Amino acid sequence: MEPANSGALEALLKRGELVESTSEMTPDYLRELKHTLLFSGDTELISAPAYYLAARKAPSVNAFMTGIAIIQDELAHAHIAYHILEELGESQEDLIFKRDPKAFRYPYAFDVPLESWTELVVANAMYDQAGFCLLGDIHEHGSYGPWKRGLVKVMAEENFHLRNGRNWSKRISQAGGEAREELQRAVDWMFPLTVEWFGLPDNLKQHSTQLDYRLKGLTNDQLRQQWLSTVVPFMESIGIAVPAHQEGDGYVLDYPFPCTFDADEKRWDFKDPCSWDAVLKRWRERGPRNAEMVALFQESFAKFQVRA
Repeated sequence: MEPANSGALEALLKRGELVESTSEMTPDYLRELKHTLLFSGDTELISAPAYYLAARKAPSVNAFMTGIAIIQDELAHAHIAYHILEELGESQEDLIFKRDPKAFRYPYAFDVPLESWTELVVANAMYDQAGFCLLGDIHEHGSYGPWKRGLVKVMAEENFHLRNGRNWSKRISQAGGEAREELQRAVDWMFPLTVEWFGLPDNLKQHSTQLDYRLKGLTNDQLRQQWLSTVVPFMESIGIAVPAHQEGDGYVLDYPFPCTFDADEKRWDFKDPCSWDAVLKRWRERGPRNAEMVALFQESFAKFQVRA
């Protein structure tokens, strides 16, 4: 089927209507849609092994089962994105099981190991909040109908993940002592990583294609501010310090952005600002757990293929 011409697509978008099939897309729209879906699918997929490796250290059976329920949700969310990609001509099997680990597109934060239940619940409170902001924006403003409808389920379940993170963070903080100190240490390295989650600052973005095609409604910095406006007040309310504060209607970081991060030590050097080129290099090279996490779901597939 012939793709739509740019004038027809532009008129459809201006009317506020939804794109429902490839016949209504231009090649550029299809490319940007696939890029956005792939980032979403990869992020949801990689969160499963990241969370599983930490959930094994849950303090109780009930807590462990909650962690497993969250992992099950994340895999279902990944399937929604990959299924839509398959309907758009991609192979789910190739995307999930046959790509090089460094070819996956997800936030660098997941490449840094989550090694305790405390770090897992901070990830729920921060990483899932970031996902909630990004996917909520797409759900509200997105122009592709099948994905917009699929995100109804995703948003409801992400809200459950956020509640788990917030409830446990509050509980750990109130416990005081070493438990609270561990929580603060986790927030210290995970907060700046999640600030990075939203990508380059708006003044460094080279194009606004996703906004033009209504694949998203807010800019990187607007989404970052939305995240800060939820996370900073919550952490302050439970007595946990974060390196950001409110000024007027927005939030300001209390450290150079970007700056140097030691992934092996899980430590930021706020006295050592770095360039965005250095950050992009770190993202491209992936982090300590990239290959291990991808192997968790690719190796079993390869073994199954051999037996078959």
